[in-house]
Amino acid sequence: MLKPLAVVLTAVLVTYGHPAAAATPHTTTIGDRTAITGESRTLASSATLPTPPAKSSLTWQPCPNDKIGMACADLQVPVDWQKPDGRKITLKLGKLNATGTSEGSVLVSYGGPGGPGIATTESVPDWWTRLRERMDIVTWDTRGYGEQFGGLSTGLACLWTRLPIPEAPQDEADFGRLSDTDRGYAEPCRRKDPELFANMSSADQARDMEAIRKALGGAKLNYYGASYAGFYGQDYARLFPGQIRTMVLDGTWNHSTADWPRELEEMAKSNDEAMRRFFTWCATHDCQDTPGLWRKLIDRARRMPIPTTTANVAYDTRDLQSLALFRARQGAPSWPALAKAIRKADKGDASDFVPAQGLRFPDQSTPVTECLDWPRYPNLKELTTTDARLRKIAPLTGTANTLASATLACIGWPAAVTNPPALLPKGVPPILGAGAWGESDAVQRALATVPGSTTIRHDGPGHTLYGFNPCARDLINRYFTDQTMPPQNTQC
Repeated sequence: MLKPLAVVLTAVLVTYGHPAAAATPHTTTIGDRTAITGESRTLASSATLPTPPAKSSLTWQPCPNDKIGMACADLQVPVDWQKPDGRKITLKLGKLNATGTSEGSVLVSYGGPGGPGIATTESVPDWWTRLRERMDIVTWDTRGYGEQFGGLSTGLACLWTRLPIPEAPQDEADFGRLSDTDRGYAEPCRRKDPELFANMSSADQARDMEAIRKALGGAKLNYYGASYAGFYGQDYARLFPGQIRTMVLDGTWNHSTADWPRELEEMAKSNDEAMRRFFTWCATHDCQDTPGLWRKLIDRARRMPIPTTTANVAYDTRDLQSLALFRARQGAPSWPALAKAIRKADKGDASDFVPAQGLRFPDQSTPVTECLDWPRYPNLKELTTTDARLRKIAPLTGTANTLASATLACIGWPAAVTNPPALLPKGVPPILGAGAWGESDAVQRALATVPGSTTIRHDGPGHTLYGFNPCARDLINRYFTDQTMPPQNTQC
């Protein structure tokens, strides 16, 4: 999950706009980054400054254990947005006031799902220094993810744990056993609070965002969503397109598609490209044998898992693909060790793939939100057909680290998919995307039907850009303050 961002994208390490006309770009250097710049586009037809909100209905007080001058407030919202007069839960909000004259606020979520907005902002206040010269920074701890995640909003009393990604079932009996196993993980959570359990989708988070916007005074929303919180942003755009002033989706994937099978294919292709990028590097770095060894290794592991020196750990094909992908996506510093691990596994010892910390197999958190957001397999036939198709499209990585494998944990889940992917409607204003390898492609697909949208790309490893890439941060800040969209093909 997250490193400084608390929790990220579950176990899936991959993520993925209608272009508007722009001047022919030229290249400039910003720090040690290269950016493609050209004629920037100002989106507002008249004044570009945010409209200061009306008086907030919230009561702000110092946050618990605050060290950076953050104020907190409570907001009551329905646990079930279809029953607005029903039971309420508490959202804890955090706010960093602008250091200059405030022109409005930017609502921030770091993803997860479950990344605690208040605690994370307390840990990375320097990210927001420049933006705070003109804007307040507001965040919140998302519904359902309470003390175990460091959150202060109403939590779901769940045994949050990390679970190994299940094996793909081979027959109907396997499928039935997997369904029962998944339900067994879910039921203890559901029984503690069935209503909250069924209302933790990204669309529920988006409706909470709308309540926050109104409580802040009703000005149009400025939103930064990192990683899984990009889903919240896409769902907000679907539900409340007329309430957006600016929106940034950073390092997320595509929840705005009418063709989910194709999206799974794009995820698999992106993973295969990560391994091919590593093999291309090997061609000039004394590991030219690695591509051939890898293909033999994953073929052999399909018949018999490769042992390790760790007790009770042996890796099948998908395990190896998932663990190798993690290193391949980290870029050149990790590639020599990956080549060494492949060579060692080819000789019968996969010990170098064993993670140094945590569970020993590819894993994910208890997927309460995810199982409401992602389509799941209704039967064995669809599962095996999808598996075969993705393995053909991505022969190096197969289904590893895609939602095709992650959703195996949702078979038999005792709550329906309430928030499946869907196209964004007409009338959504231009949205700014950002991402590194693979992620930028996914964000661009999510924004493909939104005219005027742009995606900032970083041709390198990483997950999200704002906190770690000064070039992207400067462009995003300018978009929030002045509604100036970077030109197409911007590289940071």
